[in-house]
Amino acid sequence: MRDPPQQGLPPAPGGQGEDNSHSDRRAAGAEMARVLRTEPFRMALDASGAGIAHWRHDPLHDVVEPMSHHVIMAYNGVMQRMERRSGRSVAIGTFRPGVLIIIPEGSSSRWDIPKPVDVVQLYLPDATLKRIADEAGTTGPADLLERTAHPDPITSRLLLSAADALEGHGALDNLFRHQLTDLLATRVLAAHSGSSTTLQPTVGGLSPKVLLRAIERLRSDSDADVSLDALASDAGLSRFHFCRAFKESTGLSPHAWLRQHRLEQAMKMLRDSDDAVVSIAAALGYSSQTAFAAAFRKLTGESPSDWRRRQR
Repeated sequence: MRDPPQQGLPPAPGGQGEDNSHSDRRAAGAEMARVLRTEPFRMALDASGAGIAHWRHDPLHDVVEPMSHHVIMAYNGVMQRMERRSGRSVAIGTFRPGVLIIIPEGSSSRWDIPKPVDVVQLYLPDATLKRIADEAGTTGPADLLERTAHPDPITSRLLLSAADALEGHGALDNLFRHQLTDLLATRVLAAHSGSSTTLQPTVGGLSPKVLLRAIERLRSDSDADVSLDALASDAGLSRFHFCRAFKESTGLSPHAWLRQHRLEQAMKMLRDSDDAVVSIAAALGYSSQTAFAAAFRKLTGESPSDWRRRQR
């Protein structure tokens, strides 16, 4: 059911075709904070300008002004009807889990959402999107389409999973966010760009020497050494091709390999020492005992304390 017309509301903007100067555009995080009138529940921004934010906000009846990032959203709230106006175009959709919302860079629309919203957003600089398109060897433009509650359960689930990486273990979470940003950019290029986009197939894995060097970096205690940029640069590959080649060689993504390695370290320390769980969490780089326990339980089904008792 649509909301009744409201008095004194600003007119719908002209939409994606507006000639908005890049210098006049706010960063996505700043524009979202302005229009939603709140702070994100959790947010992490990278040096490239890419970011992931988890918002819980009240009903929205306002214009989202042009932004300097593409914004991709996955909805995680109650099912509700909504309306998006761009110039004379009106899109009416249903927000539900499994749908995707895309606001291309420079696009502006009026949104009418009658109920509270729980949403995870990816902020994607156009330079990142074009880099992924070049690295992936795509055939077709890197221009994203506007999407309003568009069914895409795979991309939606991937983006919602990013909320788990907004706090916890710094090195692991940074590596996960970098991989996920590249993966999501690849997916939206394939499914939500202006023309058919074909990805080139994976060609082989890493050489034994390069793979050994990458694993040595992943085993190190330096956050800088396990950044995706450092791993890819050392291998002489782009981030996109390094991730694909590493998985081809090991069966795991760099993030999954590092998570498994840290779990094995945790198990050894729990089994072979009397160190407190909080000390083990700190030694492995987790921000808190709670974050460590949540990660440990996710992989083993048990808390660290329960697992330790069972091993002794």
